[in-house]
Parts: sequence; structure tokens; C-alpha cells
Amino acid sequence: MTAGDLIPLKGWPWMAGGMLALVIGVLWTAAGLDWVKDSMMSDKPVFAVVGPVVAVAGLTLIVLGVRARERHRQAALAGREGS
Repeated sequence: MTAGDLIPLKGWPWMAGGMLALVIGVLWTAAGLDWVKDSMMSDKPVFAVVGPVVAVAGLTLIVLGVRARERHRQAALAGREGS
């Protein structure tokens, strides 16, 4: 593969959004469990419940992004082989 054969980036927005959701979910979980001190979210049970849900949603987005990227990469490589 040469520089002229670059495959367009696909799936990156899903993965970036997933990473953001994962980090926010972990932070919310830590705050809800009072692991993060001096936060207005500290020791609030709602954040201990919502945080893991957001983190799992983030992991799901990351997986979807990786799968979309791989699917597009396989299709692009198959199209080039057929040419």
C-alpha cells in the first residue's frame, strides 16, 4: 500500500464519542461512589447508577466504530483487488 492508496477514515466519530462517554461514565461513577472528593456530584447515588450506564454505552460506541472501520477497510481492499 502506497501513500496514494490511503483508505478514508470511517468509524472515528463513533470511537471518539465512545471514548468521551467512557471517560465521563467512569468519572460520574467515581463521583457517585464518593471516590472523587470536593465535587458537587460526590456521594450522589444517581451518578453511581448513571455513570456505569454511560460507560457501557461508550464501550458500545467504540465497538461499533471499530467494526465500521474494519468493514469499510475490507470493502475498500476488496474493491481494489477487483480492479
